[in-house]
Order: sequence, then C-alpha cells, then structure tokens
Amino acid sequence: MKVLVIGSGGREHTLCWKIAQSKRVSKIFCAPGNGGTEEIAENIDINPNEIDKLLNFALENSIDLTVVGPEDPLVDGIVNKFKENGLRIFGVDKNSAQLEGSKVFAKQFMEKHGIPTAKYRTYINLDEAINGLGEFDYPVVIKADGLCLGKGVIICQTKEEGIEALNHMMTEKVFGTAGDTIIIEEFLEGIEASLLCFVSNGEIIPMESAKDYKQIFDGDEGPNTGGVGCFSPNPLFNENLEKNIQEEILSKIETGFKDEGLDYNGILFIGLMITKDMPKVLEFNVRFGDPETEVLMPRLKSDIVEIFEKTIDGKLKKEDLVWADRKCVTVVATSGGYPGKYEKGEEIVGLDNLDDDIILFHNGTKRLDGRVYTNGGRVISITSLGDTLEEAKDRIYDNIDKIDFDGMYFRKDIGRI
Repeated sequence: MKVLVIGSGGREHTLCWKIAQSKRVSKIFCAPGNGGTEEIAENIDINPNEIDKLLNFALENSIDLTVVGPEDPLVDGIVNKFKENGLRIFGVDKNSAQLEGSKVFAKQFMEKHGIPTAKYRTYINLDEAINGLGEFDYPVVIKADGLCLGKGVIICQTKEEGIEALNHMMTEKVFGTAGDTIIIEEFLEGIEASLLCFVSNGEIIPMESAKDYKQIFDGDEGPNTGGVGCFSPNPLFNENLEKNIQEEILSKIETGFKDEGLDYNGILFIGLMITKDMPKVLEFNVRFGDPETEVLMPRLKSDIVEIFEKTIDGKLKKEDLVWADRKCVTVVATSGGYPGKYEKGEEIVGLDNLDDDIILFHNGTKRLDGRVYTNGGRVISITSLGDTLEEAKDRIYDNIDKIDFDGMYFRKDIGRI
C-alpha cells in the first residue's frame, strides 16, 4: 500500500520511520518532509495547510492511507475533505479538532463534563482581562485561545508581567488572531506528564506514558518551547494514578464525546499536571505530540499501519497495542536563540559518527548536495532505547557531542529524575 504522511518535523520523521517497518507498505510519501524523511520516503513539495493540493496528490497517486501529523490541517478540516472524496485518512475531523484549535472550547468541554482542570476565566477585552487578574493568585497562567505552535502560554509571576503578557497577545498580536480571545488560568503546582491515546469510535485507548520538557534551559528554566526532550515510560504512572486517570478523566472524556456528538477517531494527547490532590488536565491536543512520538514509537512493537487502519474502522482494542519493556529517551538539539530568533542554513556535521544504537530523528533539516543543514528551531532528536532510563540517557549524552552545527544547543538534564 502507498502511504502519505503530512508534516515536516521530528514527529513526521518518526512516523515515517515506524510506517516503513510495516510489511504492508510499499511506498511512503511525506509532504513536505525534511532531511531525515528523505532517506525513507519521497518528499513532496506541498505544505500541510495546502489541503486542496494534498487532496489532489492523494487522488492522482492512489494513496491508500494518509496520516496527518500537525494540528493546523486537522483544525482546517482536512479529514472531512479527504473522506468526502473517498480517501482513508488517519486523524480527527474538524469538530473534534476544536479541542486543540480553541483552548476556550476545551476548557468549556472540561467544565461541562466534570473533568478536573484549573480554574479559569476567558476575555476578549484587554481592560476586562487586566481587571480579571485580580481574581487570581501569582504565579498566573495566560493563554492565547488559538493555535500558537506550542508557544501561546505565558506564566506570569507578578501583575506587571500579567499586564505585559496581555498586551503582547491582545494589543500587539504577537500570536495573530489566536490572541483575540485569551484565558487567564490558575497556576497548578505539581509535575507535568503526557498521556497520548488512540481514540477509536469514541473509545480511549492510552499509549504508554511519557514526560516531556517544555522549557529551554536546564532545571526547567526559561521560556516555553515546543518540547526539547522526553522520556518514556513516566515513573509517576503507577497503578493508583492510572486508575484515577481512567475514572476521573478518560471515562468523562468518553462521555463528553457522546454528549457533544463528537465522532472522534484519531489521537487524543492529554497534557496533565499531577498535583498533590489529583491529576488535572492542562490541555488537549488532537495529534501525536512532538517529542513524545520520538520516545513512544521506538517502544511500540505493533504494526503502526494496522493500528491506524483499525482506529479508522472503529475496531481498535487495547490488546492491539504491544509495548517493549525498554525505556526510551530523546534529547532535542536546537538552533541557538530558539524559541526566539534563530538562524537557518547551518551545516550539520557528525551525523554519520554516532553509535549504531542511536536513533536519529530530524526535526528541522534540509539536504542539499549531499549535506544536511538546519532548517528550524528544533533541529535533531537524538534518541536511544535502554534497559534502564539511565542507560538510554547516558548513551545519548555519550554521542551528542559528535554532532555539531553553529549555535547548536541542548539541555543536559533530560531523563534525570
């Protein structure tokens, strides 16, 4: 069968890598892909938001299965359009994608269905939002409603910082129209955790747990990023916690799908804060996480194409997901200055010098005349499996210095619990 993967990041390279392991697949296309996907798929020069071009390509090339990586085309209704044209596509429809496309929609969904989350208020007026800061203690969290590439969340320590963040979002439009509506939310104390799930005919089937690292500097300091490291499994996920999550969160989400008439088939990514009282939901995403995908797919023993197909058909069961007992860690090498301003086009050297048991996923790269260059803020995800977390982590840090490009930066504390 022929498979089209939509996207250009580390998530999409990882999905191509996993799809290529399926005996059912004869050809993989990736639109637009990157320097890593080029090694295992044919890169197609179509951007993820060019839905009509993607549709025409899938029809003209008799694509048997399309897998959507990023959130934007899901929010824009790519799944609806492909299905209307008789194509099989893995991802949630436009209605379901609102859970990521609008943080207000997601918070209202949680509130309506009794899903534990942080106290919040929404605003469309700057002065009212500034006054609303008085309802919250500090630190306080301010979020833009729409999609912001993982960067639309600001933690403010003082009222002055809160006012500055509100002005950035609502007046200066640093996130464009995504900041027309904002959420002010209580800051939750605890430990963050990621839970990715397949959802088949409204039934939630969790994957293995993971923990990602959002902030750019060691010790969880500095501004939020799209994620600069991750490991799986997350040792926080013991039997009691999993039972609590199932009863207080997952079952209520399933009820919410039914009550809201959401025909949910695809991925549900649940960002959690494990507080002293209970796990609470920070956010929903409706697609594979990045860098969570880079640590989950190497641990998945099942054929991912069969999982996609069963999910689409509403037939996926828990026993279809078979996981390796090994641990997995990934460390993301970024361009200097990320998540702020950074340079592209720096040559990457040393990629051929890594140990055989290092798995390399490209995030933002391009190939030119046989050489690899940086082409994004997150550049390379250096990944390893191990019998212990320590073993996997040490293997990465023993190898990462073999890679070099101008301005290269990475956190040195990924996987250290």
